[in-house]
Amino acid sequence: MKTPQGLQALIDDGIIDAVIRPLKSGKEASVYVVRSGDMVRCAKVYKDLAQRSFQARVQYQEGRKVRGSREARAIGKATRFGRKQQENDWKNTEVDALYQLAAAGVRVPQPYGFFNGVLVMELVTDAEGRAAPRLGEVDLEPAQARAFHRFLLQQVVRMLCLGLIHGDLSEYNVLVAADGPVIIDLPQVVSAAGNNAARAMLLRDVGNLANTLGQFAPELLRTRYGEEMWALFEQGRLRPDSELSGAFADDTHRADVDDIMAAINDARQEAIIRQQGREAANASD
Repeated sequence: MKTPQGLQALIDDGIIDAVIRPLKSGKEASVYVVRSGDMVRCAKVYKDLAQRSFQARVQYQEGRKVRGSREARAIGKATRFGRKQQENDWKNTEVDALYQLAAAGVRVPQPYGFFNGVLVMELVTDAEGRAAPRLGEVDLEPAQARAFHRFLLQQVVRMLCLGLIHGDLSEYNVLVAADGPVIIDLPQVVSAAGNNAARAMLLRDVGNLANTLGQFAPELLRTRYGEEMWALFEQGRLRPDSELSGAFADDTHRADVDDIMAAINDARQEAIIRQQGREAANASD
């Protein structure tokens, strides 16, 4: 096949030896099966900004760190440099997340490097050595669906303990490898502490898993693992080995509006008194 433009530089630099075939093309990137020495891997070539259709990116990027004030200003003003910086940050987020998650034992593709905007990583395969199917493409026995659900929840918990939420976890972003499920596609990974929509995204991720696997094990549809995880996370009690029950009781306690308004008014009065004291002190000087 003709070598894709984004991969020719990797061949020239000896990082990969050949492009074997396309694997998939999505809204964010195209993925190719490549050969590197004796190993068969995959290479993810990110599409140019003008070609990409992933929406609501700002919501995912809230809470992410920007390297310097110049970059932050440029991104905020949407200058050409700012857009380029934002694009680089979007790609680097997935690379950084893969290395961090793999080191923490989360089952993601093993990354092998990021070269000229191309991510080289493990080719996830099934028991026959073929490219692994997506979770939504396989039929499961109830016991297997429960086992997959339990395993994937463990991965979500480990991610949350690192302060990360996938943000787009679904049957399309989980591969079924020979050794079990593998979570993929992480450029939109969310900061659990820094993003105001983090809880909603976690609940959506966990809900998607329940809905997909609940087709084979219907009792999963009645669980509330997402709410349970988030409550433990907020309390600082979530651990990678936390035992979850899937049960969660909503807090039905209603806030006392009168007490809240009284506290606000007290704080306002204290601020006024302090300001008057400062003004009086300045007048006497």
